[in-house]
Amino acid sequence: MIDLPSERAKARIELLLAAAESRTLDFKRIGKGQVTRMMETVCAFANTDGGIIAIGIGDAKDLKPGAPPSARLFGIEENPEAFDDLQREIMTRFEPAMGGLRWLRVPCTLHNGQPGHIVMLRVEKSDKVHSIVGKGTWTRMDASNREMSASEIGELQYQRGTRSATSEPIAVDLRLLDTPAWRLFLQGRGSLTGSFAEQLFKIGLAKEVGGEMVPLRAAVLLFAEEPGSLLAVHDARADVRVMVYDGKAVLTGATPNFRKPPRTVRGPLIEQIDATVALVLNEIAQGVTLSGSGFRAKHAYPERVVKEAVVNAILHRDYRLNRDIFVRIFDDRIEVESPGVFPGNITPATIGRAGSKARNPLLAKNLREFPLPPNIDAGEGVKMMFTEMDAAALYPPQYSVSTDVAVETVTLTLLNEERPAAWAQVSDWIDRNGPIANRHLRDIAGVDTLEASRMLRNWVAQRLLVALPAASRQQARYTKPQKPPTEPDSLSNTVDNESGNSEKSL
Repeated sequence: MIDLPSERAKARIELLLAAAESRTLDFKRIGKGQVTRMMETVCAFANTDGGIIAIGIGDAKDLKPGAPPSARLFGIEENPEAFDDLQREIMTRFEPAMGGLRWLRVPCTLHNGQPGHIVMLRVEKSDKVHSIVGKGTWTRMDASNREMSASEIGELQYQRGTRSATSEPIAVDLRLLDTPAWRLFLQGRGSLTGSFAEQLFKIGLAKEVGGEMVPLRAAVLLFAEEPGSLLAVHDARADVRVMVYDGKAVLTGATPNFRKPPRTVRGPLIEQIDATVALVLNEIAQGVTLSGSGFRAKHAYPERVVKEAVVNAILHRDYRLNRDIFVRIFDDRIEVESPGVFPGNITPATIGRAGSKARNPLLAKNLREFPLPPNIDAGEGVKMMFTEMDAAALYPPQYSVSTDVAVETVTLTLLNEERPAAWAQVSDWIDRNGPIANRHLRDIAGVDTLEASRMLRNWVAQRLLVALPAASRQQARYTKPQKPPTEPDSLSNTVDNESGNSEKSL
């Protein structure tokens, strides 16, 4: 456990007392009966988006009228035995074991005028699904915890990637998988003995169900000539749609603004990857004539980046879901939308450092066995994309997650626009300090107020930044998408910085 130096403790206590409980911040006294509730909060934070528990601080709603905020400070000294119990319970009562915890002890003056300590316990969003042995599995709501149902636990396991639909048997006739793709696979892997069903079973792509050999969904995706059609019977999809638009936005109406008819890419995944990459690279190689100007612009994305974007979308999508992958090509960008959310504890804010996580390891493992496997970089491909876009003086890849729709999706956006030198400094400033204002950009870029405003508006239009609610334009602040400040940034920074972690946000 790390001790915060006393000279910085007062400011941290003031931040805590000014903050409200939220999806990522909770206050708990260490009184009798609170250990179980704190365990539920640790479980809920790990299973949701992470968060901080301020241990030794009472709820604001329990503060008596006229009492100062410091009257909420009871400290861990209120019940040191219970605090010891909490630490022991956290080490022994979670299944699987809980990791990603950081403890920071903050000295303060307690409500009774005596010296004491509160503890800030930082819980990371986990790449697993955790339960308290004998006490259930919990998720976090806006400012409280809720026990999850069996179906919700199953859904979260799929989302975190601890369970994959591609590893489950599916009722498809095995004869539909004895295809040229299967024989191509054998060329790379080497021949197998036994019947076709026995061969699939030996390499883990079939299971015995009710006395019959049934293929796994991964086998259907790898070898069937029409996997999308076969999965459609089971309310799922597996194809890719490539849409080329005229302009910079999708126009709704009687006449869609397609530059050419949309294309659907079907087939076993090895062919689907190659065909989609070829289709997209051929399209962007032609450039685009901007409407009304006669000017021909060229797409500048590195080829490796485009290929990795397609491979990742096909390899890491959630194959339970009834939605195709969409590749949308606009004048100024490419969007690759893949069904499902990020597996593990990856977020749009951390993927550049963390890289990707294999949601479907059976697909990754067996795609490598083909004679000419796709570009699978064992988790390094996303980092390569950021490096290549930077080397090309383009904006970094932009990731976003849509969860308020019928089918959740992850969208990768590659901007076809040269990156100004100021952007790298702005991005780093937000990562270190939180939301940025016009005055900060003026200092960073050495520009006046009007030019800073223009730059900020442009980044918002490109979806590189989002504007936070503000009472006036003068008070406007901006942050990266998918990274809203859920409590004062300094609370997160305090726990991370003092424990030597470079992660800046909850």
